[in-house]
Amino acid sequence: MPNIQYFLGGNTPAGFYSLYHQLSDPTRTRALYIVKGGPGSGKSTLMRRVERHAQAAGLETVQVLCSGDPDSLDALILPQLGAALVDGTAPHVVEPKCPGVVERYIDLSQYYDRAGLQPLKREILDTTAEYQGHYKRVYRCLGAAGELRRDMNELLDGPEVRQRLAKRAAGIIGRELKRPAQGHSRADQRFLSAVTHKGAFTLWNTVEGQAERVYELVDSCGLAHHLLDPILTAALAAGHDAVACPDPMAPDRLAHLIFPGLSLAFVTSTQEDPWPHHAYRRLRLDAMADADTCRLNRPRLRFTKRVASALLDEGVAGLAQAKEAHDRLERLYNPYVDFDGVSQTADQLARQVLALPRE
Repeated sequence: MPNIQYFLGGNTPAGFYSLYHQLSDPTRTRALYIVKGGPGSGKSTLMRRVERHAQAAGLETVQVLCSGDPDSLDALILPQLGAALVDGTAPHVVEPKCPGVVERYIDLSQYYDRAGLQPLKREILDTTAEYQGHYKRVYRCLGAAGELRRDMNELLDGPEVRQRLAKRAAGIIGRELKRPAQGHSRADQRFLSAVTHKGAFTLWNTVEGQAERVYELVDSCGLAHHLLDPILTAALAAGHDAVACPDPMAPDRLAHLIFPGLSLAFVTSTQEDPWPHHAYRRLRLDAMADADTCRLNRPRLRFTKRVASALLDEGVAGLAQAKEAHDRLERLYNPYVDFDGVSQTADQLARQVLALPRE
């Protein structure tokens, strides 16, 4: 089975942007387990243990990674069971909408040695404040970078450019969406790209695992949204399910589209984060920008890209500092966590989840 991974939250110019509410939609989710617990309490460990049980049972799993630390798991989705487990703590707080029927809490704080932690209270509070302080700076840097990117988009994103992109989109729609699908269509929003402590990167293997035909959209000007939006609209009207992936630096704009049922995807490829595999088709969106506008504003565009890139790098550096502070926080807690109890809870939870009938 392909290794499918996404982000449901993003570090953006407007702060933390959450899509976690999609997991708590009781009309679509049959069972949601909201995991609560502080730093180092074993939330990610519990979900990975349940995932191993699910994979051993032959079930498909979808990992939702932490946008601050992509080595950590924030949620686990089991599509064939209509079930999910999610870290329901800040910044992606999840609360039940149909408690007792769909959602239930898993409280890992019960495995803390509270007496052992008492002497560490001051150090824990100081480290937590340091961690939160780094994020304030991160969002200031990303906010400034986002404003510069918006300035560039407004300069290049003129009516003629949109017409060219709409014409190209119409050609793709006529070629790729000939056959209507059966049933109602659905668009799931997922971040495929994220700004993390490792830098800005994209989960390309998720695309490769779901699409044999990949359109690579070479785009350094932020034009991809105007090609992707009409394609998404036409696909949903034709009854095709889609995964719509926002741009983490502009969450109101699309960066990627995946149509697993069509084995088709459209990905935005940049110089900093290029599509690393062979492309079915490669479209140079930069060439659709107005040549005169680009020529007359070359110094302004060069400045905007350079400074926005430097601000993004500062944001990434801040995320690395936040990660280091969070790691210290977890190291304070870890010796005072009963991980045997966490493992037993994970095994009990796995038995309960795997008893659900497959859809």
